[in-house]
Amino acid sequence: MNVNFSRSVPLVEDDALKESPVSVQIEFRNVTKMYGAVAAVRDLSLAVCRGEFLTILGPSGSGKTTALMLLAGFESPTRGGIFIAGNSVAAVPSYRRDQGIVFQSYALFPHLTVRQNLEFPLEMRGMVAAERTKRVQRMLERVHLKDFGARMPSQLSGGQQQRVALARALIADPPFLLLDEPLGALDRNLREQMQIEMKNLHKEFGITTICVTHDQEEALTLSDRIVVMNAGRIEQIDTPEALYDRPATRFVANFLGEANILQNPGFKMEFDVAPPSGTVPMVRPERICIAAPAMPERADAVQRQSVIGIVQDMIYAGPLRKYHVRVGNSMLIVREHLASGQQVFQPGDEVRIDWFRSDIRFVMA
Repeated sequence: MNVNFSRSVPLVEDDALKESPVSVQIEFRNVTKMYGAVAAVRDLSLAVCRGEFLTILGPSGSGKTTALMLLAGFESPTRGGIFIAGNSVAAVPSYRRDQGIVFQSYALFPHLTVRQNLEFPLEMRGMVAAERTKRVQRMLERVHLKDFGARMPSQLSGGQQQRVALARALIADPPFLLLDEPLGALDRNLREQMQIEMKNLHKEFGITTICVTHDQEEALTLSDRIVVMNAGRIEQIDTPEALYDRPATRFVANFLGEANILQNPGFKMEFDVAPPSGTVPMVRPERICIAAPAMPERADAVQRQSVIGIVQDMIYAGPLRKYHVRVGNSMLIVREHLASGQQVFQPGDEVRIDWFRSDIRFVMA
């Protein structure tokens, strides 16, 4: 690897900027990206704080990947500006933005060993060989691959390749890290393991991280805040807990988990407060209890709404059961965790379902 890299042009965030007390590190200001007549991103304004793990979540075509490519410098905004540590990066090419990037495909150099893959960004920055060797060894130990340095990427499992990709992105101590569907190529068990590893790495390095994904569980597990995008626009930004428990719109409620939207449900709804104008009521499936109609009412029944319905489907899903219950015009989803002695209902059974009125949320229609 004989690569020369001139530092005559400073990277976008040098040591002085890294020490800056400014809390906002990355900012999109009214950014729009057009592809012909199609707006992939529309008037995006977003501030990312130093040390934050922020996830941009949305379905295919929502604009999340385009936003990441704009920040990385692989695309240019049609309108608006992107700022890093308060400085516009409009004229800064991607290779000068001093960022770590992990792609879904890992993008490891197939002709280089693991150790050489990790050395590459350090050599690009002009680090001397002795220091490169020490830093690579420390990073290999940190990602539990200390005995894998001489292997080629093709000799590694998917999870190991992902660790190498993360290590390569972090090894040069970039001021921020970009993750593009980083766990999308892994199976479920590996994905869950890597979520824990990524959370630990973020805590240890304290690096500002922006992750793009369509995986709701991944976003909820990893993030300090989540940006939900739809059709190029931001639907809602909040903490994982607030987004799930208090979605602002029908789209967010349905996209982030499952939601029972009770619009014209075919039975009388009871509320503790008057529904705000332009909203519809929503309740999460795990907030609903299910029982046989003959069972005694709960002690807190005065705080609940109770209705009678007919089970349409029962789905066994490992640690929980999911029921589809027909009530009036509505098909309600009920999710309960398995417990010893629970009554199991079958399609055609009459059941009573109830929920606390305080668990109703009102979302923009």
